[in-house]
Amino acid sequence: MSLTAGIVGLPNVGKSTLFNAITNSKVEAANYPFATISPNVGIVEVPDPRLDTLAELVKPQKVVPAVFEFTDIAGLVRGASKGEGLGNQFLGNIRAVDAICQVVRCFDDSNITHVDNTVDAKRDIETINLELIMADLEQVERRLGRIEKQAKMREKQFVEEYQVLEKIKAGFLEGIPARLLDLTDEEKDLIKHLQLLTLKPMLYVANIGEDEVNSYEDNPHYQEVKKIAEREKTEVIALCAKIEAELVELDKESRALFLEELGIKESGLDKLVKASYKLLGLQTFFTAGPKEVRAWTFRKGMTAPMCAGIIHSDFQKGFIRAEVISYEDYIHYGSEQAVKEAGKMRLEGKEYIVQDGDIMHFRFNV
Repeated sequence: MSLTAGIVGLPNVGKSTLFNAITNSKVEAANYPFATISPNVGIVEVPDPRLDTLAELVKPQKVVPAVFEFTDIAGLVRGASKGEGLGNQFLGNIRAVDAICQVVRCFDDSNITHVDNTVDAKRDIETINLELIMADLEQVERRLGRIEKQAKMREKQFVEEYQVLEKIKAGFLEGIPARLLDLTDEEKDLIKHLQLLTLKPMLYVANIGEDEVNSYEDNPHYQEVKKIAEREKTEVIALCAKIEAELVELDKESRALFLEELGIKESGLDKLVKASYKLLGLQTFFTAGPKEVRAWTFRKGMTAPMCAGIIHSDFQKGFIRAEVISYEDYIHYGSEQAVKEAGKMRLEGKEYIVQDGDIMHFRFNV
């Protein structure tokens, strides 16, 4: 299941430094706008201690973690919705991702220029959100013009879409992005084909200074981001992109020592990956055997056959049943055989909704 979170923000807020840390890759991170000209895509492991625990019990030949895709997108400037800077390219790249991680500069450093000359987290967020709204507004107005005639002729499909678009347009004119409007799932389906930028789920990443990893709550810029995140009922992750980039250069043991010295239990990157995973409603099921223990990503609410199809389309096509063990039972009893002997393995059919942490074996016939 390939899902992507796009890393966006104004120029020089630390997007590319963060991307380097996330993927341990070496995209250019320079102190000038548009250092990232085309989207760079990187794959990162989803941190999950359950996978390590299963591997310790099963002792397989191979361990395969779940992965998540991040895209580093060129910095936006005011006027992007009208084509300023790399506006059209920027907006097109955002349209291709499933969720948005908006990086906001929350540190002062006279050696790193700001596109507006001063650091103001609230203003920066408003700049990006307004550009996304303006781009969507143009698209919505264009679509309204195309279907107005059919809507007036009372063609049901177009009447319903027209009503939803008018509702969204009214929100835009008040500065409200589509994701914050009270839209039903049915209404979202009607306008899904437009791939509205402001309908994509968003979280905020507050890029703080190196000396603030334990005191970022005292940072006034962070507090502004936090207020906005709370108002939008989303998350804000505080991290120092520079420190995270240094952490990924270390081996596992040295990284743990560095984190201990910093006085933090978990890296900002691990928090970000988990938050992005959660933002998209993603969960994990496992397969476990002597050859391989693997974590698989699925959307919350998927049935057993749908999850079987993530492994291979034939598994879904010829699905018979799923043998399911809860993670807790597997750990408690220590092995698949012991779980079976305790009568804790379940046989589930086509209607079963897979749960986060399920350890599954699919039976199929094609």
